[in-house]
Amino acid sequence: MTIPSVEAVQQILDPVFPGLMGVRLLTLEPERVVAELSVRPDLCTTGGVLHGGAYMAFADTLGAIGTVINMPQGKRTTTTDSSTKFIGSARVDTTVTGESIALHRGRTTMVWQTTVRSAEGKLCAVVTQTQLILD
Repeated sequence: MTIPSVEAVQQILDPVFPGLMGVRLLTLEPERVVAELSVRPDLCTTGGVLHGGAYMAFADTLGAIGTVINMPQGKRTTTTDSSTKFIGSARVDTTVTGESIALHRGRTTMVWQTTVRSAEGKLCAVVTQTQLILD
């Protein structure tokens, strides 16, 4: 199986929701996806920290990408469950980094765990999700 380039996948993401959020892919490997997200004011709560939903959407995107680059042509995927643990916060005008690691890569499901860290490397969130592979 050939893994697509970061640039090719980024072109797919840019016109849709992950691109609108500002997800920037850094690394694509069969068992690991890494990306960055700028903490913009429109992604924050009134307190000037990244909104919980933004953490979740960022992590969901990385797990979905990890699944897509591992599944056979002609298949598609959807998230069946996701669990988020909020641990810290990221302030507006900083950048967070997400690293999604494959915990399970099967024929019909894949499980990914994503850690989101602040610009200082502080753990902000841990998201574990299951992706269902569909025909």
